[in-house]
Amino acid sequence: MSPEYIIAAIVTIVGLTTPILLAGLGELVVEKSGVLNLGVEGMMLVGAISGFGVTVLTFSPWLGVLGAAAGGAVASMLFAVLVLQLNSNQVATGLALTIFGTGLSSLLGLSFTGRIIVPFLSVFPDALAKNPIGRLIFGYSPIVYFALIMVPAVYWFLKSTRAGLILRAVGENDHSAHSIGYSVVMVRYAAIAFGGAMAGIGGAYFSMVITPMWAEKMTAGRGWIALALVVFAGWRTGRLLAGAYFFGFLMWLELFAKANGFGTTLPFLQVIPSQFWAAMPYVMTIVALTIISARGTAGSNAPACLGRPFLPST
Repeated sequence: MSPEYIIAAIVTIVGLTTPILLAGLGELVVEKSGVLNLGVEGMMLVGAISGFGVTVLTFSPWLGVLGAAAGGAVASMLFAVLVLQLNSNQVATGLALTIFGTGLSSLLGLSFTGRIIVPFLSVFPDALAKNPIGRLIFGYSPIVYFALIMVPAVYWFLKSTRAGLILRAVGENDHSAHSIGYSVVMVRYAAIAFGGAMAGIGGAYFSMVITPMWAEKMTAGRGWIALALVVFAGWRTGRLLAGAYFFGFLMWLELFAKANGFGTTLPFLQVIPSQFWAAMPYVMTIVALTIISARGTAGSNAPACLGRPFLPST
């Protein structure tokens, strides 16, 4: 393949990776606080319709991104109230949030069916992205740069700040954190809101960049990949970034197979239908989680209080 084609492939892989990277970073922070939120897919869909709707109404993609973050955060608060105030089961509540978000996004999207917006693409001058190298650096949506910036930002927050230390303490031993005066519930509220906002922006990437029009269930299960990605990465930001791009590469293989058919120059794609590559991200999610569980390493770095309700004794 030519260098230009390779660069185009890299640009595509970066775009495909961005939504699951954003959602995965948000869920990483949520789980570090000791909460398991399986409603990522639902929050992404709410963010997708919120971002698209705000962009249509205001003609501003920047406000659309803020609207997506707000939509995802509001959806996450429904989950937070149920699990933090009413101590409902986190797994069941997260699944309910996914179902709710899917239905709500479909309902809100009825009035936007058939509407098209200008894609929220690069804000750099076109001259900078005319050549392949320039496109590799300047050819992305601002959401892509935001996702890449958030990787070291989340790492720094969790490792080097007082607030991050408190959040991790709450996730490791909520009763000890409570006994020294920290509000476990408020810390978890903040973490859940952040995770919802990140998932919402990840969902908006579908409706504002990849496919700048509204379609039901357009996230196509990417929220579930983001959930598995956190476990696959061992709750570490660096591994999460690498894992996200691995899944992005698998998604690119599907597009490559569809575009080139069986006549492609890559031998391993000549006899494999594109449907196989479409299923590979989900198959690899299951395989990775199975291997990790079998080796017993999944729990070694997991927050000790993950998924457990907080019931203060005083």
